[in-house]
Amino acid sequence: MAFDENMKVWMDGEFLALKDAKISILSHVVHYGSAVFEGIRCYETENGPAVFRLKEHVKRLFESAKIYKMDIPFTQEEIFDAIIETIKVNNLKSCYIRPITYRGFGELGVNPLNCPVNITIAVWEWGAYIGEEEMKQGANIGISTWRKPAPDTLPVLAKAGANYMNSQLANLEAREHGYDEAIMLDYQGHVAEGSGENIFIVENGKIVTPDLGSSILQGITRDSIITIAKDLGYKVSEEVISRERLYLADEVFFTGSAAEVTPIRAIDNRQIGIGSRGPLTKELQEKYFDVVNGKTEDIHNWLTYLE
Repeated sequence: MAFDENMKVWMDGEFLALKDAKISILSHVVHYGSAVFEGIRCYETENGPAVFRLKEHVKRLFESAKIYKMDIPFTQEEIFDAIIETIKVNNLKSCYIRPITYRGFGELGVNPLNCPVNITIAVWEWGAYIGEEEMKQGANIGISTWRKPAPDTLPVLAKAGANYMNSQLANLEAREHGYDEAIMLDYQGHVAEGSGENIFIVENGKIVTPDLGSSILQGITRDSIITIAKDLGYKVSEEVISRERLYLADEVFFTGSAAEVTPIRAIDNRQIGIGSRGPLTKELQEKYFDVVNGKTEDIHNWLTYLE
């Protein structure tokens, strides 16, 4: 992925070229991982570019910051507007959006309170996260030996940069073993999520996803798929899922702002269902893309149009 060094980045209230958007090497975030962030997508629709569930993403950013006692020096409305302006100033119609707030340069040491809270917004074009072919044929996944942390170890409801060190280990392990991505178990050995995605299984026409007690991020795309599935008349259950249920499921798929809806064709070298995208996954995937691309009525008011 190549980035244009002259693309505009919103940094603490002003636009800078990417090449000029810098932080100190002594910033708290560099040494201690003190950052929270969001991943959001903007889609090109017939009515112009539209950001998917922007309000919910901005709200979660502020909630993550609150957990870590990071007082963002802007309101939610100001960040909402800044995201829109960042897309516009870069003349993008479809893009990935990364707002990130972090502890900057103040003092070194674990105590973060004497370090300022900064915030940056970047946008760029980004296609299918796991792969274009995998969106149709399904991804090949391995279950990681690395576990998700217990809730009293790290707050998993916060989308914090430090949490993704755990995810990096799982993703690296998966790729070293020839898989496209990893599935992680929670601290009790139950199914949690991917290294950067939520997970769903289909059993006899019923859709099941790990509950919030399974050390998962409360994904916004996860919530969208639950809502879409219910709109289509499917039953959706949030519950504890054992590892072997993955192997025996009729269908398995990932969800996420980056991953969107990605089918899974194999787990630990075991074929899942028909060995490619299953019919229910296909239906949910197509409905999801109809919604985000503005091809169907926006009954839940999920799209924010730039114009």
